[in-house]
Amino acid sequence: MAYRRTLKVLCGLAGGSAVIVVAAAAADSHGYFFGGGGQPGDGPSRWSRFNVIKAAQPASWTPASHTPAPSGHAWDFNWDKRDPSALVNGKKKESVTEDPSSEQENGKPKATRNILLIRHSQYNLSGASDKERFLTPLGREQAELTGQRLSVLGLKYDLLIHSSMTRATETANIISKHLPGLDLVSCDLLREGAPIEPVPPVTHWKPDAVQYHEDGARIEAAFRRYIHRADPKQKEDSFEIIVCHANVIRYFVCRALQFPPEGWLRMGLNNGSITWLTIRPSGRVALRTLGDSGFMPPDKLSRT
Repeated sequence: MAYRRTLKVLCGLAGGSAVIVVAAAAADSHGYFFGGGGQPGDGPSRWSRFNVIKAAQPASWTPASHTPAPSGHAWDFNWDKRDPSALVNGKKKESVTEDPSSEQENGKPKATRNILLIRHSQYNLSGASDKERFLTPLGREQAELTGQRLSVLGLKYDLLIHSSMTRATETANIISKHLPGLDLVSCDLLREGAPIEPVPPVTHWKPDAVQYHEDGARIEAAFRRYIHRADPKQKEDSFEIIVCHANVIRYFVCRALQFPPEGWLRMGLNNGSITWLTIRPSGRVALRTLGDSGFMPPDKLSRT
């Protein structure tokens, strides 16, 4: 029984402390914790099992010291500037008989938006211009697999938006073959670029400051246009597909989750992968999947 009790305590320990407790349990079971007379079993132990456990712990150990402290700011429910209470408070009352609580209730979103961000497939890296950076044979296979995956999910897609760059446009066109009847919309805001200088920096990719300045504003504008909670008039949950680029997707994820946006380059995305964001009516955002490409055979994976 004493041995089992010691094991229960041991489960809460780690590293060198655990080794000491195991040794203490073994010694105690053989009567090696001496009593006052210096012989095994001669009265109360000078060192109890719990004294040994306490001695094994670092002097500064407390439960609080092993619990990460909250960092950063609290969640901003008005991150998309569409929080109903903020909208109502900013409106000028049109009549003195208007009920503020009723107005706020009517302005609340009811539906959830699901946004599936697709990275374009593998493309010709040696192309000098955008038109020459078309999909490779492997890239076309990847787009077919992504389209098949989106189809078998059985979701009712509302729209397919894609970057106007060649590799994203071709990827979207192949995917659309598996989703008949879906409207395609091209958007320049979704073009690849340098959203914000990454932290920590990397040595293999260093755009000029002006590129961050120009691309960052454009990609942020794309985020504000496409990533937000549903309009109050939307009655049913929606599923939208956006085919674009790795830098754009990674930046969107950081911004939507209210993570530091400069951490975008810490993520990696395979070609043709699916990243799924869910935006609730309350403004809460969940990341369902990040760069999912498990539906592709290993020999079809790439990250160019």
